[in-house]
Amino acid sequence: MGLYFRTPQLGWAVGSGGAIVKTVDGGKKWQKVVSGTTVTLSGVFFLDAKQGWAIGANGTIRRSQDGGQTWQQQFVDTQVPFYGLSFVSPGEGWVVGGNGTILHTKDGGAHWTDQASKTSAALYAVQFLTAHHGTAVGAVGTVLMTKDGGVTWTPQETQGAVTLFDVYFSDASTGWVVGNAGAIFHTTDGGSHWIDRTLPCNRTCTKLTDLLRVRFTDPQRGWIVGERGMVYRTIDSGFTWTEQGTVAAVSLFGLSFPDGTQGWTSGEKGTIVRLSTSH
Repeated sequence: MGLYFRTPQLGWAVGSGGAIVKTVDGGKKWQKVVSGTTVTLSGVFFLDAKQGWAIGANGTIRRSQDGGQTWQQQFVDTQVPFYGLSFVSPGEGWVVGGNGTILHTKDGGAHWTDQASKTSAALYAVQFLTAHHGTAVGAVGTVLMTKDGGVTWTPQETQGAVTLFDVYFSDASTGWVVGNAGAIFHTTDGGSHWIDRTLPCNRTCTKLTDLLRVRFTDPQRGWIVGERGMVYRTIDSGFTWTEQGTVAAVSLFGLSFPDGTQGWTSGEKGTIVRLSTSH
């Protein structure tokens, strides 16, 4: 369901049943590795070629220090599912999940402390651009921002009660959140104001697609993936989004661009698809 590419050759994907797979040849071959768990894993991130974390159901956080060949459980005092993670250094990172949970570590995950989100909404994604500036998004239109490393989280005004599944800032000012029923919100002032760029329902549209992941490879070019294998692309900083069609018959939960030339998306039933950025 989740995946992360460190370079165009080196990537990892995680999914149901504790599945973790790794590629070192740009996805030609995927090697199964022993994760040590059977819970559904929703997210994976590697800070470098060696150090990575995987998160999932039942309060699961697992860490690897050898490029994903072996994984160790990290202990936390909660059973909520985790959905999003962000690390800014080998020591410091955050995970977010059910019931408004935000956990923070400064020692690579040996110890995790709870940060007060002041919400009980499920949080589905988190992104820290620096050790101080971070954003978390989730259910009922929740957007939380911090400027002090999560000591205080401040709710931001978006629109309505849509469920927001992902957030991505390309720099400190410019950011995007996406969610259910085609929801897209855009900020150019670091999250103080959000502009509604929700996709219109065109003539062939019977139901607006839930948008699950957003990534930009540069300030102009961005991608969104969603349910039913839908992919959207922008080349004008998100003012217009072009439907690229379906690349799979399943919903897509992972999106990673190791460089500006190629990307990957992953979804249900072990689906992993390469996206070409050239056309």
